[in-house]
Amino acid sequence: MSTPTIRLSILDTSPIVQGATPQQALHNTVDLAALADTLGYHRYWVPEHHGMRGVASTSPAVLIAHLANTTKNLRLGAGGVLLPNHAPLLIAEQFTTLTALHPGRIDLGIGKAPGGRQQVINEIRPPQARTAKPFPHQLAELQTYLNPPENAPIKAIPAINGTPPPLWLLGSSPTSAKLAATLGLPYAYAHHLNPTQATEALNTYRSHFRPTPQTPTPTTLISLTVIAAETNTQAEYLAGPIRLKVLSRHQDTRIQLPTPEQAAAHPYTAADQTHLATHSAKLLLGNPEKLTTDLQAILDATGTGELMVTTPVYRHADRRRSYELLATITDQLNVTSKP
Repeated sequence: MSTPTIRLSILDTSPIVQGATPQQALHNTVDLAALADTLGYHRYWVPEHHGMRGVASTSPAVLIAHLANTTKNLRLGAGGVLLPNHAPLLIAEQFTTLTALHPGRIDLGIGKAPGGRQQVINEIRPPQARTAKPFPHQLAELQTYLNPPENAPIKAIPAINGTPPPLWLLGSSPTSAKLAATLGLPYAYAHHLNPTQATEALNTYRSHFRPTPQTPTPTTLISLTVIAAETNTQAEYLAGPIRLKVLSRHQDTRIQLPTPEQAAAHPYTAADQTHLATHSAKLLLGNPEKLTTDLQAILDATGTGELMVTTPVYRHADRRRSYELLATITDQLNVTSKP
């Protein structure tokens, strides 16, 4: 019996790079989704962020609806809806509507983070509404609306008599992994935020998993920051902008993604270099041969069967090329089963 190959998916924040507009960023997302559809990628998820100069993806349900109409095979989903910002009933209505119109193609990823500066988030939903119920209770309420009992006094339309979208829990710690496991939900781990606890979190998920009719076996994916290029040198060059942006965040200057030329010309201090070196584990980059080795190591360590890739590079053409190169190594990566 052959070893199963992995699923390769995409997380796209619709990045607004220096000198570009949010409108251009969204059109780039539509173009990249179309490319991913032809290359055989499995999922394409978009996040929820608010008031961020460098992110155009603010309304996952709206963007997913458009992407579903412009692609044929991809699963489209939220990576994720930040549940404390919303009434669970509204999210159930939005995503069961998407599922009714695009059956078998919609995912609902749920996260807990605010998704923006506190001042902005307070305008979206008052603090007392966001925190009136603990997050696990909000999640349970959403599950009830997605699968309403016959005698429920309040029902999400069109959830009744329909098949709800798969509900994924997003997280970056063993705590979130345990919550997903005890609820019997698929779990998406943010390696791009916290690479050091990936193995522990997925082992925790598997050891505490409780099967449900919707998810009879442990189901996971890992989201990674990956930059692929023809050569390792070119990949390093393309990574310059995201390194500089990470440094600016550390220095509380908050820039949009600059050009590779600007990043290469930046006068990095020794302290800057030290900071970037400690954060390099979040970034995987290189030519297809190097990435095959690096990605297989993550698959072996975590036992996941799906990698979801985000690629923060300045030029859209370079981002397209990175995903083209990644698609060529999918059949060389294997799932490592874990108990």
